[in-house]
Amino acid sequence: MDAGKRAAARCAVDTYVKDNQALGIGSGSTIVFAVERIAERVKEENLNLFCVPSSFQAQQLITQHKLTLSDLDRNPELDVAIDGADDVDSDLNAIKGGGGCLTQEKIVASCAKQFVIIADDRKDSKQLGDAFKKGIPVEVIPMSYVPVMRKMEKLGLKPVLRMAQAKAGPVVTDNSNFIIDCLFDKVHNWKELNTQLNLIPGVVETGLFVGMAECAIFGKADGTVSKR
Repeated sequence: MDAGKRAAARCAVDTYVKDNQALGIGSGSTIVFAVERIAERVKEENLNLFCVPSSFQAQQLITQHKLTLSDLDRNPELDVAIDGADDVDSDLNAIKGGGGCLTQEKIVASCAKQFVIIADDRKDSKQLGDAFKKGIPVEVIPMSYVPVMRKMEKLGLKPVLRMAQAKAGPVVTDNSNFIIDCLFDKVHNWKELNTQLNLIPGVVETGLFVGMAECAIFGKADGTVSKR
């Protein structure tokens, strides 16, 4: 699906990125292609861009491609944020955080005038949960994860502490927190659920991106794209 990811990334960068902008750079495999295209355009068109990363991975990509690295202290208002997603429904609500990044991504996206999602077309769903079966990632303070999980169960969710694959113990985020994956078996009012989860003491942020995206661009294996 790299052809689809590349097509979506190039379409987003060519459509939304312009000279003298502050850009939010998301995380994940699709973003790699977006940063590559941004670097190409900076070199070809001599663009003046300031890039704000949403994760350690994004920061590495920015520096590797010799783009101008900035932060929200210097650029608290962003023109565009481009990021991937694990699942996008027909209303442009998204689930993010399957790769372990969500809090900083949501902060960066919230600072942008335009938030654009890029993904291959496997992430294109009618309802959240169609494409991503691992639930809603929620970042939590480590000391709180047991009581938080009990409160999640009362909301009708099935929480699972995400465990690391290459080390013993849980996954640890860029913010030194844990991730709980909240499995669900019905369509919720996502805005209401997001609020309910965020009101639980110990929850840092959820991977529900509700009403944030202006556009989602899905790339297909043949290199074509569709937009919503």
